[in-house]
Amino acid sequence: MSIETFIQEIETRKRKEIEDLEKDLQESKSRLQAEMNNTLKEIQERFSTEAKVKSEREQARIIEASKLQAKKIMFDAINANMQSAFTMIQKEIKNYTNSPQYKKSLETMVSNSKKKLGQNIIVHCREEDKSILKELGVTTSKSIKTLGGIIAENKEGTRELDLTFEELLRTNEDQVKSFLSEKM
Repeated sequence: MSIETFIQEIETRKRKEIEDLEKDLQESKSRLQAEMNNTLKEIQERFSTEAKVKSEREQARIIEASKLQAKKIMFDAINANMQSAFTMIQKEIKNYTNSPQYKKSLETMVSNSKKKLGQNIIVHCREEDKSILKELGVTTSKSIKTLGGIIAENKEGTRELDLTFEELLRTNEDQVKSFLSEKM
């Protein structure tokens, strides 16, 4: 074997090794590129999913906050309407106390008070109602500041029955509010 053949064989082997190395390099590059693409795709999908979840959470929070605000506005409006209705009721009661039917209401209040407290009662009322109650033969005592109605107590002063319109409204407030809510 001559040196030229030997050199040629070395060069051929070297070229083959270089080609193999280039082939391995190309395969490694392709594999790394595929892994990088997969990793990048996974990262994008994960961030996309996280962003979607955060967006949905924020959307739900905003919707719930809006619903709560709407309920508050409705509640405030209902309360304003209720307050207005109670003001109107008080005006109507004041008008009612100037009507002939009011005398009959006082008679009924006195009758109910006597049934619950006994026949001998003392009545506290508005100054303008004292004459009506004296006509009914009822003992009146101090004047009270009220829209109308009476506060009756037994002769001993141990039991009391508050039949003022304010107290009647207060004790029946839930029913009045329920009635007004249905009408609104």
